[in-house]
Amino acid sequence: MNDEPVTTTLSAGPLLLRPWLAEDIPALIEAYRDPAMRTMLRSQVTDEATAQEWLRVRQEGWESGGYFSFAVVDRDHGGEPVGNVALKHPAPGSDNAEVGYWTSAPARGRGIAPLALGALGDWAFETFAGDVLMRLDLLHQAGNEASCRVAEKSGYGFAEVLPARPPWPLDGHRHARLRTGDL
Repeated sequence: MNDEPVTTTLSAGPLLLRPWLAEDIPALIEAYRDPAMRTMLRSQVTDEATAQEWLRVRQEGWESGGYFSFAVVDRDHGGEPVGNVALKHPAPGSDNAEVGYWTSAPARGRGIAPLALGALGDWAFETFAGDVLMRLDLLHQAGNEASCRVAEKSGYGFAEVLPARPPWPLDGHRHARLRTGDL
């Protein structure tokens, strides 16, 4: 990698993507109050203790090099985190990795998720070029049309329907973005 992971920041238009910080806890707790997020995400943040644990897991991901989670800050709207994008990077030598994202309820519909995912994908392909990273996968539950639109706007073409399996009770979609930009 080119940078020390804990100092990595990315810019995408008005967005700043940076590692999560302890002072982000109030915004994190507020974002997780949204019923839609609680339904779609496995991790749950309900109070300061669970928020601190959530931050600890993300910090460990940066330190291990296996999970890179960025707070998405909209500099044009107050400078607090309004979302999260993450890269789950597999063992060296694997040609694919998974991305994930969420946006807080007030930030939805402003094009934040596609912009942030685009920056994350560009960073991943550049940073892990030596690890033969060729494909990024974005997974979501079938029926989540908003996530399908975000995937398409971010350059992740629809690849396949994934059958339900624990912990997910519903079928899912896999969207993919290739290093070349083609699917």
